[in-house]
Amino acid sequence: MSPDVPEAAVARLLADEAGVRLLEIRARDELSGPELKAAGDAGAQAVLAARLAELCPGDAVLSEEAADSAVRLGAERVWIVDPLDGTREYSERPRDDWAVHVALWRGGELVAGAVALPARGVTYATDVAPVLPARGDGPIRLAVSRSRPPRFVASLAEAIGAELVPMGSAGVKAAAVWRGEADAYLHAGGQYEWDSAAPVAVARAAGLHTSRVDGSPLVYNCPDPLLPDLLVCRPELRDTLLESAARHVAEVI
Repeated sequence: MSPDVPEAAVARLLADEAGVRLLEIRARDELSGPELKAAGDAGAQAVLAARLAELCPGDAVLSEEAADSAVRLGAERVWIVDPLDGTREYSERPRDDWAVHVALWRGGELVAGAVALPARGVTYATDVAPVLPARGDGPIRLAVSRSRPPRFVASLAEAIGAELVPMGSAGVKAAAVWRGEADAYLHAGGQYEWDSAAPVAVARAAGLHTSRVDGSPLVYNCPDPLLPDLLVCRPELRDTLLESAARHVAEVI
């Protein structure tokens, strides 16, 4: 990668280009259901793989849609990508709650990231951090999966009088927090590094709190990419949500 090109700009470019390809595939009327899901996954992966090989030929890659390699464990720079996050939503036209995730891990930390929401025509990246709006009155709003809301989050919401806001992709749920449409995104029950790396990078740039649900750090580029739980929230809600999560931790792990 050219030293003149900021890493976050590369992340944004990659997410945008994969998003364009996903929109082109989705416009093909002959594709639907499983065929559309598979075509989207493969098409976005092909774009990211080709562009990373061109722009960052010395970097390792961890992708949901490619075979993992132990080479990344000794690499200084690793791109962590989810070519299509929210495959179900992508296949259900005209839903727009799906995303492309591109993040860069370097020397133990996430240093750049981009979350593209192609059907909404917007990409959030660490080069221009989102500005967190002020929180209004009312109950805490928790972004949750529309199809698989964890029992943990439902019981936590009941305990603190929170409101559940269902939506698709993990990237969309994290974006809802920095956009001010939700106050927190809690997940427990199974995710991988590619599900959260880019959303966490952008969330941190926006000043949000990010951690596991027990408050421990989110660690990336591990031998096992399973990273099963996540909290992204407004900083003023961190203590409330972590304390409540601790009371429900038996339902998480």
